Amino acid sequence: MAPSPTGVPHIGNTRTALYNYLFAKKNHGKFILRIEDTDRKRLVEGSLDKIIEILKFLKLDFDEGPIIQSERLSIYKDIARKLVEKNKAYYCFCKPERLQKLRTDQQKNHQLPRYDKFCLKLTDQEIKAKLDGGEKYVIRLNVPQNKKIILDDLIQGRIEFDSDQIDDQVLLKSDGYPTYHLAATVDDHLMEISHVFRGVEWLSSTPKHILIYEALGWEMPIFVHLPIILGPDKSKLSKRHGAKSALEYRDEGYLPQAIINFMVFLGWSYKDNSDLLSLDQLVEVFDIERVRRANPIFDIQKLDWFNASWIKKLSDKELLVYLKPYLKVSLTDDILLKIIPLIKTRITKLIQVNDLIEFFEKLPEYEDSKLLNEDWLQSAKAELESLDDWQAVKMQEKFKKLIEIKNWKTADFFMSLRIAVTGKKISPPLLESMEILGKNKVMIRINKALEKLNG
Repeated sequence: MAPSPTGVPHIGNTRTALYNYLFAKKNHGKFILRIEDTDRKRLVEGSLDKIIEILKFLKLDFDEGPIIQSERLSIYKDIARKLVEKNKAYYCFCKPERLQKLRTDQQKNHQLPRYDKFCLKLTDQEIKAKLDGGEKYVIRLNVPQNKKIILDDLIQGRIEFDSDQIDDQVLLKSDGYPTYHLAATVDDHLMEISHVFRGVEWLSSTPKHILIYEALGWEMPIFVHLPIILGPDKSKLSKRHGAKSALEYRDEGYLPQAIINFMVFLGWSYKDNSDLLSLDQLVEVFDIERVRRANPIFDIQKLDWFNASWIKKLSDKELLVYLKPYLKVSLTDDILLKIIPLIKTRITKLIQVNDLIEFFEKLPEYEDSKLLNEDWLQSAKAELESLDDWQAVKMQEKFKKLIEIKNWKTADFFMSLRIAVTGKKISPPLLESMEILGKNKVMIRINKALEKLNG
């Protein structure tokens, strides 16, 4: 994983990290975290901490790193100079004003914006004089003319690039920092990266990287350009579609297992793409060649489905561990473990737990008091007061007989009782909740509801 610390990575970047992790583990390789921080103007403080926090949350443990590119500047400078010595790169002393005029003129003439190799014509003596004089410079890649560059991509297939359409890319900037193109290529070689996974939007950069590999006589890795994730409207995924970070989804109550399952199926296929697979299981079945070339569509309902399914799959004790950071009630673990079986099929996101269970601790406010019925509640109160064995099944027996004798509508009776006890029209199973609350608390609530009715 090689993110730039320019913000918190969204779900698309993290999917790339997941594919890297699964591929590395499947093939007994290493998952390395490399921080590409050479674009100093775009750095955002705290980004590295967030990147690591995402990986820890998803349990994508890296074997090496973080390796920080800004701490390796001498390596990139040496390689850039080596390219100059091989005439595969050259010093460029052009001022920003000249470059801007060149670009403006090219746009006016409907030409492809690119550097015109002006500084490639400088003699060795001129270059030495400028360097000795302290003139600012960059080092540019010397892209050969009229050359076909072939890429055999594992997903995108064979692609042919025309070098005449490729700019003489800056490799080393005037501040001494490498650009992405040089630093990523050098590090991929030195770290013995076998497969380079990145989004298909980086495809246009790859011929430049191939030229660097060829110039240095290095063995090229296998390139894997992943399809980009699209929003429901088929445009590139953005914030308005749900392009949040995994940490934002965590804060909304999504489980790491659900986020991983959702991400892995954004482009990769396995059976009907609905299996609940643990990280270890995914390592076993993952095959990068099953990644489709077509761009997947982001569907938040699919993420909700995975999350709800994982919530149901977890044991009650496991779910309690995940729920605890979201709880706003101070109920004991014993009580919570009794409540969880009542709610685990009713929540899509962990954060929803509080609305469902706050009544176990907090007395109702009776905003829906119009649904309360004094006759039903007085009768329910009498039946409950006479109940010695405080179990949901016993309550059910008593209420069933009562409703038959009185010829009441079952749904209306229980709605009135539900609101009296929980304060809500929708709650966990009512009688089981009453059993957990205990007789004393239930009677207090029914009496409070009757007081509300009587003003």
